[in-house]
Amino acid sequence: MRPRPLVALALLALSCSAPDPWFRRAEPRTATTIFSSLDLPTPTAQRTASGAPGPEYWQQQADYAIEAALDPETREIRATARVTYTNNSPDTLDYLWLHLEQNSFRQDSLSAAVSARTAEGTRRGDGEGYSISHVRSVEGADLGFAVHDLVARLDPPDSLPPHGTFVFDIDWSFVVPENVFRRFGIEKVEQGPIFELAQWFPCVAVYDDVHGWNTLPYAGQGEFYSNFGDYDVKLTVPRDHLVVATGVLQNPEEVLTATQRERYELARNSTDTIVIRGAEEVGTPESRPAGDGPLTWHFKASRVRTFAWASSAAFILDGASLDGTSGATLLQSAYPKEALPVWSKSTQMLRSAMKGYDERWFEYPWPVMTNVNGREGGMEYPMIIFCGGRRDERSLYGVTAHELGHEWFPMTVNTDERRHAWMDEGFNTFINYYSAFDWFTAPEDQERNRNGRSNPARYAPSMLGADLLPIDTPPDRMPRRLVSTLEYTKTGAGLVLLREQILGPERFDFAFRTYIRRWAFKSPRPADFYRSMEDAAGCDLAWFWRGWFQENGTLDQAVAEVVQPEATGRDEEGVWRHLPARVTVENRGELVMPLVMKVTFADGGERTVRLPVEIWAATNRWTEPFASDVDIAAVVIDPDEAFPDVARGNNAWKKLR
Repeated sequence: MRPRPLVALALLALSCSAPDPWFRRAEPRTATTIFSSLDLPTPTAQRTASGAPGPEYWQQQADYAIEAALDPETREIRATARVTYTNNSPDTLDYLWLHLEQNSFRQDSLSAAVSARTAEGTRRGDGEGYSISHVRSVEGADLGFAVHDLVARLDPPDSLPPHGTFVFDIDWSFVVPENVFRRFGIEKVEQGPIFELAQWFPCVAVYDDVHGWNTLPYAGQGEFYSNFGDYDVKLTVPRDHLVVATGVLQNPEEVLTATQRERYELARNSTDTIVIRGAEEVGTPESRPAGDGPLTWHFKASRVRTFAWASSAAFILDGASLDGTSGATLLQSAYPKEALPVWSKSTQMLRSAMKGYDERWFEYPWPVMTNVNGREGGMEYPMIIFCGGRRDERSLYGVTAHELGHEWFPMTVNTDERRHAWMDEGFNTFINYYSAFDWFTAPEDQERNRNGRSNPARYAPSMLGADLLPIDTPPDRMPRRLVSTLEYTKTGAGLVLLREQILGPERFDFAFRTYIRRWAFKSPRPADFYRSMEDAAGCDLAWFWRGWFQENGTLDQAVAEVVQPEATGRDEEGVWRHLPARVTVENRGELVMPLVMKVTFADGGERTVRLPVEIWAATNRWTEPFASDVDIAAVVIDPDEAFPDVARGNNAWKKLR
């Protein structure tokens, strides 16, 4: 459907006199209806009734200083970290919980069992998980550390009081699973393997005001809920490798050649893509700093949820500035020659998508963004994304724009992806819908863009599935095909519907920007989103949240009856009086939506009426009069096919000749 601003909905004036003879009211709904207020958590000083964080909102912080080394021959990562954990909560903590996400690849893990039941192929390969050599205080004393499959309990020597800080050291190693293909992995290309590293270090779980310790395990489908923190990371790799990572490179003079540093600075000041290491230079001695032995790459990042990186001798590297100034975000792409020619456009794809997201929603908050081509098909981390596609321009842009969109959800607005994946994947799918118009601008591309994944009418057939679940179902508790259908597509289509047909772009955009601004670098829940949108839009949307996000109803608006004008006699001046033509419509599904109806008259005149959703508050049958003594020739509900109606066959009526 073509995006268009919403024409203002005129409220229908109901007469205080006796009802008109053609108006028939259905039986009233029960006391609890689709329009009833939602049963939301009681507002608190942490999460207010307006949907904004309250004056007593708090969240924890976990900072990491990590030194790690990669051995490509053995695929082993060996690392040590100093973790500084700050307890900003009002609670005293007797212990800390850590996630051990690499353990999910052990054959005896809970993840293996859960994935076999629900993930339908998201988990491939196997591994031995972490080998943790020690966990110690900064004074060198061993700390209590109990591993329970995918999580571990850390026991500080003393309780951690409110606003206290606890620092500990942890050493670990693991072998990167050779065949794993989800979220990270290894790809063997001609000029050397590409290592994409994520979920690679033990990390402190989130402790929050809603669930306390969030220890839901990493089972494969549900992604991540992490603390914000600052990272200082040193990565030692073979000299012939290039490394890209979360954060800003601190030592280019040690890990790049003079020529590459010069090109790097050119890229920071150019909107055109600058090749930092070209395809013809990969594998040549002069493309790496002279000397023997490995090199250590040093990165720093602030206010990020985690840290990911990629390393390979096969990388081509290019870059550009978002707006052509040295202070702007540096955009980079790292890829092997096998990704050419389409990946030569990757950095400009990043520029196009990022500019669109910045202008429409919220400015990208970090100084670097890198796109990496390797084995992982599509996965996001702060300041770096993994995109596997090499087939064609549309598929690469689609994955790039989607993974980049995750820098807003959940890297900036830190949602709990274990429980509420739709607040991450669905919101991102929604903003992706508009991003397609930023890159594919030719007239012949516009219809294809409009029929993208978040098109509400295109989604309608999926609403007829027999085994659907509510959108707000934890992703590890649903089949993978439903994760795609519900968390991504239904959420995205619902927000397009809310923007284009219910609130209108100006009203929606103000509310959605307000939500992002309020919750940037914080962690909202569904109730916070619902309340914030209603607060900033000035609109009660309980019927929409309930119908679209919390239930599985369908939309079926139908033309039930058309009555033509009827003469009733002459008035005092001798002019014939007519009862007007009228059209009766019905709401035959469980969902309610505004109704758009185009009426064509026998003399060729047309009229489009837009009725608010409130017409269904007390009835499933509504009659609309038309002040005309000309017969109605045709009626069409939803003439632009903007709504997800599951039975379009009853949307139209035509007068028989």
